Amino acid sequence: MIGLVALLRYVVLAAAAAVVFGAFAAMAVQARTINPFGRAARAIRAATDPLLLPIERRILRSGGNPQSAPWWLVGIGIVGGITLVTAVQWTASQAQSLAVAASFGPRYAFQLAVYWAFNLVILALVVRIIGSWIGASRYSRWMRPFVFLSEWLLAPLRRVVPPFGMFDFTPLIAWFLLQLARNYVLRAL
Repeated sequence: MIGLVALLRYVVLAAAAAVVFGAFAAMAVQARTINPFGRAARAIRAATDPLLLPIERRILRSGGNPQSAPWWLVGIGIVGGITLVTAVQWTASQAQSLAVAASFGPRYAFQLAVYWAFNLVILALVVRIIGSWIGASRYSRWMRPFVFLSEWLLAPLRRVVPPFGMFDFTPLIAWFLLQLARNYVLRAL
């Protein structure tokens, strides 16, 4: 499994390098550093337009400058690659944890399930915090599951701990409480 993850890293690195090269080549065509009517420019546009045109349309709809699409492509390629490698590593480590817990018996499998449940609520808190920073509504379709998983803890805390100006410290307090509760429950099991 470790070899597969290492191979994935190299594939993602090669894909990110190709995306960066293509984005810079597209910028060179836009800036007319490469003759936009030449054979090289046509080849670059044929290779990069399937990736850049959807990004340009999205930028135009949100009122931005479509010439920044190559930079968005670079960012999406790098962040997407890092996210993919991280998700695969996390999935592999969780599968390994599950295999170890299953080999030790049902008690350890139950402890792992409790650990995952606490971590799921902690993840929901983190996503809600980051979502509030970028202005995501708690009623939006993709935020509703995270609100559902964390509101049972945040609502009572908000009644006890008032906000300090525009700062709400209840997610931070909830995170500390969840850490303490997780450690206590896992030691008790």
